[in-house]
Amino acid sequence: MIRTRIPATIAATVLAAAGLTGLTAAPAMAQAVPCVQKVAVVNNGGFVINFQLTTRDGQLSAPTDDYPINQWRLVDLASTPYAEGVDVRPLVHAEAGNDVLGNVFVSYCANGQTATYTASGTTLNYSVTLLT
Repeated sequence: MIRTRIPATIAATVLAAAGLTGLTAAPAMAQAVPCVQKVAVVNNGGFVINFQLTTRDGQLSAPTDDYPINQWRLVDLASTPYAEGVDVRPLVHAEAGNDVLGNVFVSYCANGQTATYTASGTTLNYSVTLLT
């Protein structure tokens, strides 16, 4: 049997042509982006709100106190029972109105960073949006 040594550059070219470069297994569950330690919700609606954080499997944090328009509250995930890596988003309750989930999840990382959402609209028709 004759063996021929193929230079690495040729092997890489052949693999690239076959679409086999950079193959990696996807993680079982990718973390949400961004990765933050704190979550804030700014009340830009003409109503009183409070919020809790909820996980992908429905676990809820303790609610914040009620607060009016032009104020905000912040939850430090380090003060919750959630483990690092869990994905959370706010569940906002409008007094005499609807409960609305934040539009996207963020992941908990002990890094001091804050994700800020805004609650805007009216008690029965508002949105909770992550600022980017």
